[in-house]
Amino acid sequence: MNDATASLKESVGRYGVWSAGLRAEEPDQAGERAEAAAELEQLGFGAVWLGGNSAARHAAPLIEATSRIVVGTSIQSIWEHEASEAAASFAELEVSHPSRFVLGLGVSHGPRVEGYSRPYSTMVGYLDDLDKAGMRAGHRVLAALGPKMLELSRDRAAGAIPYLVTPEHTAQARERLGEGPLLAPEFKVVLDSDPARARATARSYLAMYLTLPNYTKNFLNLGFTEADVTDGGSDRLIDAVFAWGDEDTIRTRIDAFHTAGADHVALQVVEDDMTSLPREGWRRLASLLT
Repeated sequence: MNDATASLKESVGRYGVWSAGLRAEEPDQAGERAEAAAELEQLGFGAVWLGGNSAARHAAPLIEATSRIVVGTSIQSIWEHEASEAAASFAELEVSHPSRFVLGLGVSHGPRVEGYSRPYSTMVGYLDDLDKAGMRAGHRVLAALGPKMLELSRDRAAGAIPYLVTPEHTAQARERLGEGPLLAPEFKVVLDSDPARARATARSYLAMYLTLPNYTKNFLNLGFTEADVTDGGSDRLIDAVFAWGDEDTIRTRIDAFHTAGADHVALQVVEDDMTSLPREGWRRLASLLT
């Protein structure tokens, strides 16, 4: 493990928050986003991972509003951002706020990208271009699910940030990565102990992801069936990729990722209304993690 990767592991700690809302761009909500980031730092989270097709410009205001928390993209699409521009944006933040920004890269999904083809080879070329632009591997991570992309995360980046996975996938990923690289899976949490209500919230949120073949293929590789990934997802699938229940149950589910080999878990609070930041949910989550 090189010094940059070791430093990144230490900086992000064991828990972070994954949020699409914190990458929003509405000017009238900028103050709340900055305030929320500062509170997440105060609550003890080590990192904020910005969902959607995020970039350094989304991370910068949150970094400026805080003093230590790491902000990463989860992910920046390699199809929509030139490598030279990504490297330049990283370098700018690195000068003003050293070791506070990590570039999380991903190949996105075929249904969302015009001309999508050869994602692995395209990622390799993108990393080559980042190298040429002077961006070191220790400051980037990859949204890796399959074996080849995990190996690329090991060899050409500081590690992997798999999305929508299970502890079983984490164990497989750790074996593929070895001990050195960062392994920081995302995990969804519904803070509700009512089974029917919690599963309904989870199923509504999961529906869009089940239209994306990268995820459904990964589920099938993990032993789920076609029946599990249709009609909104089976209870079996919902219960595997979401934590819900009382606080002890949720904590146990999160701990399972660390037991399987995760260094860090990026926790996403899922609620019925996802139009606002789930700040009370983040507070509850921080409380059960202490």
